[in-house]
Amino acid sequence: MQAFLETNKDRFLEELFELLRIPSVSTDKKYKTDVIKAANFLKDKLIEAGAENAELCETPGNPIVYADKIVDKDLPTVLVYGHYDVQPADPLDLWKSPPFEPEIRDGKIYARGACDDKGQTYMHVKAFEAMMQNGGVPCNVKFMLEGEEEIGSEHLEWFVKNNKEKIAADIILISDTGIIANDVPAITVGLRGLSYVEVEVTGPNRDLHSGLYGGAVPNPINVLTKMIASLVDENGKITIPGFYDKVAVLSEEERAELAKAPFSLEQFKKDIGLKDIEGEAGFTTPERVSIRPTLDVNGIWGGYMEEGAKTVIASKANAKISMRLVPDQDPDEITELFTKHFVSIAPNSVSVNVTPHHGGIPAVVPTDSVAYQAASKAMETTFGKVPVPIRGGGSIPIVAMFKQELGLDSILMGFGLDSDAIHSPNEHYGVFNFMKGIETIPYFYKYFAEMSTS
Repeated sequence: MQAFLETNKDRFLEELFELLRIPSVSTDKKYKTDVIKAANFLKDKLIEAGAENAELCETPGNPIVYADKIVDKDLPTVLVYGHYDVQPADPLDLWKSPPFEPEIRDGKIYARGACDDKGQTYMHVKAFEAMMQNGGVPCNVKFMLEGEEEIGSEHLEWFVKNNKEKIAADIILISDTGIIANDVPAITVGLRGLSYVEVEVTGPNRDLHSGLYGGAVPNPINVLTKMIASLVDENGKITIPGFYDKVAVLSEEERAELAKAPFSLEQFKKDIGLKDIEGEAGFTTPERVSIRPTLDVNGIWGGYMEEGAKTVIASKANAKISMRLVPDQDPDEITELFTKHFVSIAPNSVSVNVTPHHGGIPAVVPTDSVAYQAASKAMETTFGKVPVPIRGGGSIPIVAMFKQELGLDSILMGFGLDSDAIHSPNEHYGVFNFMKGIETIPYFYKYFAEMSTS
């Protein structure tokens, strides 16, 4: 197997580059053709690797790439989930190289989607090929690769509900998370949920001259910024009434276990160019980004934003706000609490509209399952160290949905790094990480098959 990987490394990378060159941005309809092109690319590569029943399954949105290899119905089945859509590349001027023209610098692959999630998804395709070329897969394998993850997996639940027999499995394997460092493997055992809203504050019925009206009428931008500033207090606590009512509080023993994961605050600050950090009082930085809920403004706009000056009081001001949630918060309840509170703090001089976008339920993965033990042993085999169980700060809403609809847990065995700049300019993914994933994934199948049938 190792010789096969070394011999085919350059080919694997070139194929990944070909996939990365496709701008499969799901949030923008002008890239619809590219989204379909990326789906077809993966379908074709799965067929070349030895998969059967490969097809593009239509949904009301972007297609699901499905393929399988059923070797024995009495053996366990692994369902591989990944996504081939990517975030927009904006702002383009901050990229050191074009986002859809991948290149390797300092051992890292720079391109939009390099880590999230094309690089990590393609590891599974190549790991499958490696197994097929070296004795075959030790259990049944199914692939379900979607093209809407970056817009909230809008139609994945529809597909799952309508195809339960097709995608029936014993465990779901996902690589859309990361490790702590290249010499510190990790498996994600918890993910935060999400409530995402867009707010609009409206004042006068048109943009006004700031000299003629300034000081006498509400300025929606000023009002919006004051409202947003009031949502988090000086101790980093979110002020929405009822927001923390259902937050699951970890015991001191659980917090101590999480604290065993290596972390350098100085390196953390250095990596993102900060002199100091902030957050909710009473919690460490790793806890703030994993086991505590948050509220952040993701975008804000209004008024004149072009070059030069325009003395205007805008009629409207807008913002996009996300709240990361933890067990046992419900995204629908949080969205309702936010909406009620945000409307209540607006002055009578303006009107407020809150538009909910996608959300997701927090998830916790058990560590005592056969699948988790197989993943742990696989990483120990290739890294030479037992992986650390960690709680991730991001959200993968479909993990909770899979549990609810299919009754299946997910193994979150990712190989990215926090420093990979996903969703940001200059996103990248280490060649080491890409190849280490391809090397490790076959061991998961090996150990999962052995442990499940012993």
